[in-house]
Amino acid sequence: MLDIHEELPPVTTPLVNPADLRSWLILENEQLLVFDKPGWLVCHPSKKGPWSSLAGAVREEFKADVIRIVNRLDRETSGVVILARTKAIACRLQYPRQRKARKFYAVILQGEMSSPVMVNQPLGPDPSANVSIKQCVMDGEGSQTAMTSFQPLAVRGGYTLAGVELCTGRKHQIRAHAEWLGHRVLGDKLYGPDSSLYLEFAVNGWTARHSELLAMTRQALHCAAIDLRPVGMDFLLQAPLPADMTRFMTSRMSLPAIEAQHLLDAYMAGEPHVFREL
Repeated sequence: MLDIHEELPPVTTPLVNPADLRSWLILENEQLLVFDKPGWLVCHPSKKGPWSSLAGAVREEFKADVIRIVNRLDRETSGVVILARTKAIACRLQYPRQRKARKFYAVILQGEMSSPVMVNQPLGPDPSANVSIKQCVMDGEGSQTAMTSFQPLAVRGGYTLAGVELCTGRKHQIRAHAEWLGHRVLGDKLYGPDSSLYLEFAVNGWTARHSELLAMTRQALHCAAIDLRPVGMDFLLQAPLPADMTRFMTSRMSLPAIEAQHLLDAYMAGEPHVFREL
């Protein structure tokens, strides 16, 4: 059930305040603009005007002629988003030939995950879904190799705060693999307890059924860091845990925000864990 302290989703597409945009800035140089994107903001330009998306707002505020999104996050997912200011840098980061940037996420999962898991399962369009974008674990035509590592950081009150590293970059990879594991991402309308919640939200907005079935108004998924050092750029780009996720952990998991952030930081800085592969 929705936490009583949780704010309801915006009824209309939120517009970016220029002052807020500057406060989200993680890095600005001649090659890159990097932001800590809040949940509910789309990355790509929309029909609602330039200030309704991260890319559009950046073009307006920074007077940037060339802006290419290096890593796109879903509308509800928060965290690190990299925008390249040149075509050459975009190509370097998106299509490295031998090495690749490392991407770390924080996620709150349903259920208690007992040990680290490396999910090595191909993903493709879910043939049984009523939404064409939904993915599922499948083998055969249309599927793509997908690998995701899940590391439980705190297990309390029937939930798990996990650190996640993407080994591949497929559509909805973390959310689809989490569903396959039986540990759905908290607040997920598409891969959560009832996928019809996604269409219902798109048509009618937030309803009483959403409040009954979902404990957060958005999927509890946050891009916590992108390490560009493997691609020859000396940047470790990090975004702290967002307020809505820490609020849930504090109230429902008895996990203070400072402790949760410490666990996440230690995970991202630590040695590789021993994962069981599924």
